Amino acid sequence: MSADCPATPVRFDGSPLTIEDVVALARRQRPAVLAEDAPFRQRIQAGADFLDRVLAEDGVIYGVTTGYGDSCTVSIPTGLALELPERLYTYHGCGAGALLTREQTRAVLATRLASLALGYSGVSYRLLQQLAGLLRLDLLPRIPSEGSVGASGDLTPLSYVAAVLCGEREVWNGKEGQPAGPALRAAGLQPLKLRPKEGLAVMNGTAVMTALACLAHARADYLSRLATRITALAVVALDGNPHHFDERLFAVKPHPGQMRVAARLRGDLAADRPPRNEQRLQDRYSLRCAAHVVGALEDALPWLRSLIETELNSANDNPIIDPDDLKVLHGGHFYGGHVAMAMDTLKCQVANLADLLDRQMALLVDARYSHGLPANLSGASGARRVINHGLKALQISASAWTAEALKLTMPASVFQPLHRMPQSGQSQHGHDCRARLPARAAADRAGCRRAADHGAPGHRTAPEADTGQHPVDVPGGDAAGPGRAHRIHRRGPRAGRHAGRADQRHRCARVVAV
Repeated sequence: MSADCPATPVRFDGSPLTIEDVVALARRQRPAVLAEDAPFRQRIQAGADFLDRVLAEDGVIYGVTTGYGDSCTVSIPTGLALELPERLYTYHGCGAGALLTREQTRAVLATRLASLALGYSGVSYRLLQQLAGLLRLDLLPRIPSEGSVGASGDLTPLSYVAAVLCGEREVWNGKEGQPAGPALRAAGLQPLKLRPKEGLAVMNGTAVMTALACLAHARADYLSRLATRITALAVVALDGNPHHFDERLFAVKPHPGQMRVAARLRGDLAADRPPRNEQRLQDRYSLRCAAHVVGALEDALPWLRSLIETELNSANDNPIIDPDDLKVLHGGHFYGGHVAMAMDTLKCQVANLADLLDRQMALLVDARYSHGLPANLSGASGARRVINHGLKALQISASAWTAEALKLTMPASVFQPLHRMPQSGQSQHGHDCRARLPARAAADRAGCRRAADHGAPGHRTAPEADTGQHPVDVPGGDAAGPGRAHRIHRRGPRAGRHAGRADQRHRCARVVAV
């Protein structure tokens, strides 16, 4: 964030947030601000006060005066109920695997804060202040990415958030971790003592899967535009037919996203030659059908946004504390089936993009199909030509990466392990969408983790983009990319096939370098 031009804060006051809000917070492009006005604070306090009243009247509240899971029939004495939140995050501290990146962790904090700020979780205003403080000061819990199947939400990963709020476990310090307690105190924050229900409110929800879904959606939107631009480069380099993307052609199969992709290709491939290609009537599928492949993702993105943003702006823990009607509502809002379905869809569409680009690159390096380009795109000549294999290994690697993406497209949202693998204290649930698995897979397929490591949305994710040392810009207009790329012009028949290739490569390089 520039000190000369401060970004508009993302305000947490119970109002709806967007995917872009979460992504901006995750990338530290905008600061987080918790509302301080009296009506908001009173609403949050009303839920906490009502919870206290129910406890004073010996009311039975799941996870507050009872155990968890199948232990919900076990009553917890009032004196011990105060210790229950600490016990909850303690016994869930068994995560494994790679740690979530800082970008992903900020998104998790933002997503959990958004849900709790709705005022239906019975938490104190001080808890919201502590969460907002972690975001504001960039005190980020070190959260393992594995160890929770999604039953009752993201319990294990969110236990690391709850623990750090209380000064336990570790926060990031450079590339290493440091104890959370001293880090909080050094930043001017005091570790919390969680109130009844607050441990469950922090942990029992869909914050991790939703946070990863927000990042994956944003990345997939960028990749859709990037794949479109790379396709334009491939059409030029392979002497393709730009009229495969004619507006009249797509008007008779009018999927809106598909039509947007075709329009972007027409913008890059502004052609002033007759519709009929002088070389061949039709290009191969990986060029001719590119708008259809990318268009399927484009048409899915608005629907996926609706699912993700509804989850983002929901109260998704259990039980729900209604401060208006003074009711405790027991349910299953921690269930992440909508996020799982969205991420299963997204990871399949992103894998299709990888497959499309892999096939385009295969055409480019294969002298049988590249229409005059040198084999493997090698620039070597003379005697050294026989020992130079150009981009042959890179194309093989691209196929391997594509296979990695394709093998992970099995839908996790229909996998119901609890029918076959009962888990301790969880048999009452009976069904588990494993929502965080497709969210993680979609985030990885869309390049979120790699992009976070490099800190820029324009980080290269496809070998085709790396013909120089500059990232490829996506189209302008509604794309809002770093800059509008040059249009690619194809003129009439060339005087010489190989002479024309040099000019063609020059024009390709101009598009890549902008």
